[in-house]
Amino acid sequence: SPRQGPGAAAERPDPSRLRPHVVLAQENTQIRDLQQENRELWVSLEEHQDALELIMSKYRKQMLQLLEGRKREDAEPVLKIHQANSGEIESQIDRICEMGEVMRKAVHVDDEQFFKVQEKLAQLELENKELRELLSISKESFEVGREDLPD
Repeated sequence: SPRQGPGAAAERPDPSRLRPHVVLAQENTQIRDLQQENRELWVSLEEHQDALELIMSKYRKQMLQLLEGRKREDAEPVLKIHQANSGEIESQIDRICEMGEVMRKAVHVDDEQFFKVQEKLAQLELENKELRELLSISKESFEVGREDLPD
């Protein structure tokens, strides 16, 4: 049987003790690689952002120059159109207000006419009633008068 003593254990290192060191070394290497990759990505991102900002500032400058150049040419026709539209809208509002006033007057006149017609109708009905009464009185008196006459 092989000898089991302190010397034998020292010859063959314990795998359970060795594994954590290997794992840690591998993890440290991976972490360093990832950190390096992150730094490179950050640098790349900053470069892209700088390039984008440069492009955008040039774009804004060109747009401002374009707008300033066009302002003088384009502002006048646009202003004229705007003024014309404003004038047209104002005149339409005025016309609508006038139509509203005319309608209000027409309704008022209609109301007055209606009341006049109603009043006239009431007068005619009263007159009619009085005339019927007079007629019936005259008929009665005529018949009474006929009865008094000798046959």
